[in-house]
Amino acid sequence: MIPVILSGGSGTRLWPLSREAFPKQFLALVGSDSMLQATWHRVAPLASGAPIVVAGETHRFMVAEQLREAGCADATILLEPLARNTAPAIAAAALEATWNGADPLLLVLPSDHVIVDAAAFRAAVLAASAAAEAGALVTFGIVPTGPETGYGYIKAAAGEGVRAVERFVEKPDAATAAAYVASGDYAWNSGMFLFRASAYLAELERHQPAMLAACREALARARRDVDFVRLDQAAFAASPSDSIDYAVMEKTAHAAVLAIDAGWNDVGSWAALWQVAEQDGQGNAHHGDVVAQDCRDTLAWGDGRLLALLGLRDVVVVDTADAVLVAHKDRVQDVKGIVAELKHRARPETGLHRKVYRPWGHYDSVDVGERFQVKRITVKPGAALSLQMHHHRAEHWIVVSGTAKVTRGEEVILLGENQSTYIPLGVKHRLENPGVVPLELVEVQSGSYLGEDDIVRFEDVYGRDAPG
Repeated sequence: MIPVILSGGSGTRLWPLSREAFPKQFLALVGSDSMLQATWHRVAPLASGAPIVVAGETHRFMVAEQLREAGCADATILLEPLARNTAPAIAAAALEATWNGADPLLLVLPSDHVIVDAAAFRAAVLAASAAAEAGALVTFGIVPTGPETGYGYIKAAAGEGVRAVERFVEKPDAATAAAYVASGDYAWNSGMFLFRASAYLAELERHQPAMLAACREALARARRDVDFVRLDQAAFAASPSDSIDYAVMEKTAHAAVLAIDAGWNDVGSWAALWQVAEQDGQGNAHHGDVVAQDCRDTLAWGDGRLLALLGLRDVVVVDTADAVLVAHKDRVQDVKGIVAELKHRARPETGLHRKVYRPWGHYDSVDVGERFQVKRITVKPGAALSLQMHHHRAEHWIVVSGTAKVTRGEEVILLGENQSTYIPLGVKHRLENPGVVPLELVEVQSGSYLGEDDIVRFEDVYGRDAPG
């Protein structure tokens, strides 16, 4: 059994904490693990080999780093050059899993779900294995806890255990959802699956042959390096974009469902996170430095500053370094409208946090004004930024802690704590951390243009072409 972990997502529903460049699967929302790490830890006891993780090109280093931190350094990371929904992503993973003649069971999981009872989930996977080995495409339905209108539903045939799917239903209105729950015949559609790789590919060949052909070509022409399998962009772009539900599950004669009750939540909104978060006696779920008086059923998420709440009911407050969200809990599904408006205004807060993660570490833009910007930069031990230069800005570097190896033109110098250097405009330079502890420094940029796209790279160990 090989886990296939889908790590796409644009990060709109949990804005401002989740952003396009750092969506919710990379956040530690419940516990100390990120949601991606928790997904791997949940299924690692079932895995016969390393997982296959399907991710976007822009998230590749975060995926690799978080998996390494989770003790999973040998994962196959398939990179999608553009989004084509879940059916092609799973097809590419199935083709990768079978290239050497193997035909494993694939346990397909989104990377951004919470499952409270991991043992019960693993038991359900094992219970579904026999049907999957026999050729069924098993989906895991969730026993409804109420008439939820935000999920699709699955109607199962009569019986117990793994049952044939009678039909998939789109998100219903409240009255229809209540009828579904009352009947006992319906489960929520979780988006989790178990099937043989060959069974999925055969059904895709039957119902979406153009999609399968495009994915085969994308994998055949993929570029492989030490860390990633980069699907060919032109071939993958030729694939139709569709979900596994529409492309296969609603058409196949082999769809089956096992309803499970394991504390599942897709954390699709701040209200959903409130449901799974630890609450006090008044129903308040607070994270960070929060002081609340006379509040009930609130969610407050602080990211550094003190949050003070007074006399609030059913309110969500989320504070990040560059944005604050205040919303009624009943309206948090509409956060995507705020994000759409910000995109329309070309605001950067939809894509990046003030703290930006890079393969070599991260930087935090602590202050910016006309013709200057101040950043706090952290470089991981042994890591190096690209050899680069800027047309429009100069840089001043002050080492706070650790050791910096600085290439500046033709000279190479070592800087220790409280030492500094100056990088003139137009001079080739590189910053490296030759030590065994993180390098922390303050960078002061000055010039006529301070955008991240004012970077000309000459050498880069991470194979990046874009700025950053």
